[in-house]
Formats: sequence, C-alpha cells, structure tokens
Amino acid sequence: MTDIDGNKDPKRPQALRIETEALSPEASRQMYKTMHKSLRELWAVVDGLAAVMPPRPTYYRVTIFGSSRMHAGDELYLEVRRLAQELAAMGCDIITGGGPGLMQAANEGELLGDVANRTYSIGLNVELPHEQAPNPFVEKLYHHGTFFSRLHHFVQLSSAFVVMRGGIGTTLETLMVWQLVQVGHLKRRPLIMVGSMWPELVEWGRKHWLSEEGNLADPDDLDIPFCVDTVDEAVTLIRDNLEEWASDGS
Repeated sequence: MTDIDGNKDPKRPQALRIETEALSPEASRQMYKTMHKSLRELWAVVDGLAAVMPPRPTYYRVTIFGSSRMHAGDELYLEVRRLAQELAAMGCDIITGGGPGLMQAANEGELLGDVANRTYSIGLNVELPHEQAPNPFVEKLYHHGTFFSRLHHFVQLSSAFVVMRGGIGTTLETLMVWQLVQVGHLKRRPLIMVGSMWPELVEWGRKHWLSEEGNLADPDDLDIPFCVDTVDEAVTLIRDNLEEWASDGS
C-alpha cells in the first residue's frame, strides 16, 4: 500500500516474491506441444458438437451478405432494405453481420416488414482492430472474437443466403457457403447472388476451374449459385424455397 505521495507504507507487510528463471528452449517446446495437443482435442469437441443439428429447423432465416461501406440513402441501401422488408413480411428472420452499410439496411428492413412482430433482426458481430459498433436495428446480437466462429454461426442459423454487392469479406462469406453446398454439408439452402458483379465471378470459375488442362471442379459446381439481376428475383426464389421448407420440414 502507498500513501498519497506514492511511497510504500513501511508498517504494512510486503508480499513475498520469488524470482523465477525463464523457460529453457526445451521447456518452451514442450509447452507448445502441450498447447497444440489441447487445441486439437478442443477442435474435435467443437466438430462433434457442430454435428448435432436439430431434426427440423424451427425458424426460416435468411442471411444477407453485403458491403459495410454503403450509406443510408444510397440506391443499393434502399434496395436491400426493401428486400429484407419483403422477406420479413413473408415470415423470414433476417441475419446480417450486424454492422453498418448493407447490413444495417437489411436489419432495418426486417423491422419495417415485421408488422405482426413475429420475426427477428439478428446480427453476428465480430471484433475488429477498428471498432465496429452494431447497427441500431439489430434485435438479437451475438459477439464473435474471430471471423471463423462467425462464419460457422451464419451457416448454423441460415436457411438461405442472399449476396449483395460487397468486397473481400462478402466474397469470403460467399465462397465458404458455395463450398459447403458443393461438398454436401448444406442441402436445399439456396445461395442467391444479386447484381452484375457475381456472374463475372462464376464465369471466372468456369474459365479457370474447367479447362483443357484438367478440371478443378465439376461442371455442376458452377450451377450452385443462383445469379439474378434484382432483389425481386431473389424474393421469388426465397418464397419458393420457403414454401418447400414449410411443406416438408427439410
């Protein structure tokens, strides 16, 4: 304890401290091996728990991916807001990354479309070096420390995915969903790409993955994404999938 001048109180017993030597290189290696082994075992537990899925999804939820750099009032912002509004009116929960831009537009649209108060606006936020506060329209907020756990959460919650214009993060999320559909981990969950930028990505894959030098993918893999021009076309695809989901519980 110190006094107001920062001096130690001579009457108070001081804690006993013992200097310890730094770990030797061999001890450091052993510690690393132990930590690595524990992480592998932890991953096995997470993989096992992730395989436990409910027999029937309770809610139909649509994840909307898109750029965080759009602003309220931008034409695309208004279109995404209208998309989410129509989906919420159909009874779909809306999931986004919970941040600004097109994520905010989607969460806002859900609140506008949920006139019967039966759906939720969900945000899966992630910690970034620069603070990204959740947008004010999120009703259920989840925080993630890494992109890896957040991507997994998107997949666990979603019945369909709509991809709007976006950058590296949006493309990463899109390609992950694409691969999970390709390998059969996701079934009957449509991946819908809206706008002019995405057909070019599919054609890039068609050019480089399917070639005379040897195929790097199956031709059917390039048919997985539904590429559409407008949000109205996306709504139609979601409506058809929602009706199928409601009728057979798959």
